[in-house]
Amino acid sequence: MFAVIGLGNPGSEYDGTRHNVGFAVIDAIAESLGITLRSGNGEYVVASKVLESQELLLMQPRMYMNNSGYAVGEFVEHYNLSRHQLLVVVDDFHLPLGVLRLRLKGSDGGHNGLYSIAYHLQADDYPRLRCGIKGNTIPAQKKELATYVLSPFDLDEHATVNKMIEHARDTAIVAAIETVETAINRFIGLVA
Repeated sequence: MFAVIGLGNPGSEYDGTRHNVGFAVIDAIAESLGITLRSGNGEYVVASKVLESQELLLMQPRMYMNNSGYAVGEFVEHYNLSRHQLLVVVDDFHLPLGVLRLRLKGSDGGHNGLYSIAYHLQADDYPRLRCGIKGNTIPAQKKELATYVLSPFDLDEHATVNKMIEHARDTAIVAAIETVETAINRFIGLVA
């Protein structure tokens, strides 16, 4: 069993925003596999599919980004998953738009969703796929970043974003079917 968890904020007002790239990747995987996310046994939605004898779970917390670790904790406990059976997909404003970075473990890097997960799992040694959202309009002032990540992508960024979501989808599927290490080697340095 392997789980891909996409982080974002629930609610249609956040669809298409930079902070919801994790949700967009989960939606892209579900669409490609012909499955639908449904309410889980906690504050999350979930879907599953067997791929090459590996059960793949897709999950989106239904709590806001800063509290998503609570839902991830419920999910991990319900399915009896180890941290190494997870791949968390998040946005990253430190990475240029379209760049993917896949790591086996690491710090939260200032990302509140990753911080919340580390807090609730009491560890940060779980794989994570960071999706670059840093465009040309990123504000110079740190205090304006919250507004920036909650804003939609610019029209001229859509093609790059769509390609990045496709690459992230493919990366996550390889990580699930094979290993995270295989996905790292196959997709290292991939840019949309």
